[in-house]
Amino acid sequence: MISEVEDNNVAALGSNLTELRDRLLRVLCVMLIATLSMIPFSQDIYSLVAGPLLKYLPEGGHMIATEVTSTFMAPLKLVLYAAFALSMPVILFQLWAFISPSLYQSKKNIGIPLLFLSVVLFYLGIAFSFYVVFPLVFSFFSGATPAGVTYTPDISLYLSTILKLFLAFGLTFEIPIATVVLIMSGITTRKSLSEKRPYIIVGCFVIGMFLTPPDLMSQALLAVPMIMLFEIGLLISFFLVREPLETTE
Repeated sequence: MISEVEDNNVAALGSNLTELRDRLLRVLCVMLIATLSMIPFSQDIYSLVAGPLLKYLPEGGHMIATEVTSTFMAPLKLVLYAAFALSMPVILFQLWAFISPSLYQSKKNIGIPLLFLSVVLFYLGIAFSFYVVFPLVFSFFSGATPAGVTYTPDISLYLSTILKLFLAFGLTFEIPIATVVLIMSGITTRKSLSEKRPYIIVGCFVIGMFLTPPDLMSQALLAVPMIMLFEIGLLISFFLVREPLETTE
C-alpha cells in the first residue's frame, strides 16, 4: 500500500516536471522569436531608451564606450531585455496555466482578471520608470556635475542602470497582485498585513536602497509607489477576498 502511494507521488512529480519543462520551452521559444524579430531594430530601440539621458547632457555632450565590445553588446543586451518584456504576457500565462489546476474553481475565476491585471501593471511600471523616474533622476545627475568635470556617461553602465530600473519598477507594480494572492491563498490575512504596515514601509525603503542607484531620489521614487501599491492591493483584496469575521466572547 505504501509502495503504491509512493509510486503515485513519483508519477505525479514526474508529470509536473514534464509540464514545467514544456512550458519553459514555450517561453524560451517566444523569447527567441521576439529577440530575432527585434535585432534589426536594435539601434532604434537604443536611441529611444537613450533619449531620457541625452536630453539632459550638456550641449554637444554624448555618451562614451570604454570597452571594445560595448557598441555591439549594449544594444544586444537591450534587445534581450525588450524581448523579455514583450514576452511577459506569455510568461505570466504559462505560470498561471501551471498552477491553476491546484486551485479551486472559484479562485480560478478570480485568477483570470488578476493575470490580465498583472500584465498591465508590469507595463505600467516600465512606463512609469521611463516617463517619470528617468527625467527626474538624469536631470538631477546632470545638474549635480561639479565644475571642471565633463558629464559623459558610459553606454554599458547607463544601460545596466536603466535595465535594472525597468525590472525593479516592472516587478514593483506587481505588488497589488502579490498582496491579493497572499491573502487569497490563506498565507496571511488583510488584518495581519495592515498591522505590519510600519514594518512594510521600512522594508520598501530598504528594497529601494538595494534596487536603485545610490541616491535618495531614486530610492524614494521606488519606495513611495511600493507603499501606495501595497495599499491598493489591500483595497482590492477587500472586494475579492472575504475573510471570516472575528467573534468576541
